[in-house]
Amino acid sequence: MNYTGFDADRFRAFRDMRREEGQDGPIQMLNLVKLRGAAVYEDGRDATGVTGFDAYKAYSTESAPVFKRLGGRIVWSGKMELMLIGPEDEEWDLCFIAEYPSSAAFVEMIGDPDYRVAMQHRQAAVETSRLIRMAPGKTGHGFG
Repeated sequence: MNYTGFDADRFRAFRDMRREEGQDGPIQMLNLVKLRGAAVYEDGRDATGVTGFDAYKAYSTESAPVFKRLGGRIVWSGKMELMLIGPEDEEWDLCFIAEYPSSAAFVEMIGDPDYRVAMQHRQAAVETSRLIRMAPGKTGHGFG
């Protein structure tokens, strides 16, 4: 099964989620993205020669001003090399963690008109993805 967009119930749960009695502090979003070989635009435009990577780059370029304006930043990115534990058939082209000052900032980004225009490129680019909300934790020498 491919996952490229929000399910209404899951997005509502995300939007309504608050930590510690209404406190809405920073959140981190783990992004795992598998790109299509060739971009496919929902509006049927001719995307001859446009790869999933090309379309995702357009999404990144067009969405960056909104992401930055709302206080977003990339706190980690890496390149998948090998699935050591997990389904061997899952391969991710892009792996990164985006941080937002609050879940409200993420919701505002999703509703921003400029961001919504940029999303057409993401939808054209992505074969499947995982987007996992996480509470920032302490870093250091221990696991967990």
